[in-house]
Amino acid sequence: MNDNRILLGITGSAAAFKGVMLASLLRKEGYEVDGILTQAALQFISETQLACVTGRPVYSSLFTKQPGDPVPHITLTDSIDLFVIVPATADFIGKTANGLADDLLSSAFIACDAPVVMAPSMNTRMWNNSAVAANIKILETRGVIFAGPVSGPLACGTEGRGRLMEPQNILEICLDVIFGED
Repeated sequence: MNDNRILLGITGSAAAFKGVMLASLLRKEGYEVDGILTQAALQFISETQLACVTGRPVYSSLFTKQPGDPVPHITLTDSIDLFVIVPATADFIGKTANGLADDLLSSAFIACDAPVVMAPSMNTRMWNNSAVAANIKILETRGVIFAGPVSGPLACGTEGRGRLMEPQNILEICLDVIFGED
């Protein structure tokens, strides 16, 4: 077991279940994984589901009822080795590119000084939108590493670029970033 700690954010996408799968793979590699779910992610997966995989509490609100941790967007980003967002929706990418922090996940992103990997997931037309492309460029200039997307079948029934990478491929990118091989 190594001492590395990873913060995993999951946003509202039909591919949210792959974030849970990534958490499982990270645990098998020996990492401690803390999880944040957006309110939209809760439409696809539950805090309990992710907590069962990580063995740790899962957070979904900027305003916690836990008196010992009144500022989770700060404490969750303390001493992490990597922050990974799987899947990263167009909304989350746009929000973070423009410095907005109106929920726990985006506030944690703003407070984070560790390397960040985002794995986008969205419809091809959304991925090809000039606003999304501009937001991606902004985040890349700030050091965010993008894992995908790839081409393939999409949740909307179409096929094209915008599909979330498979968790094993995202894991490999995360390990490369942690070990400085990117």
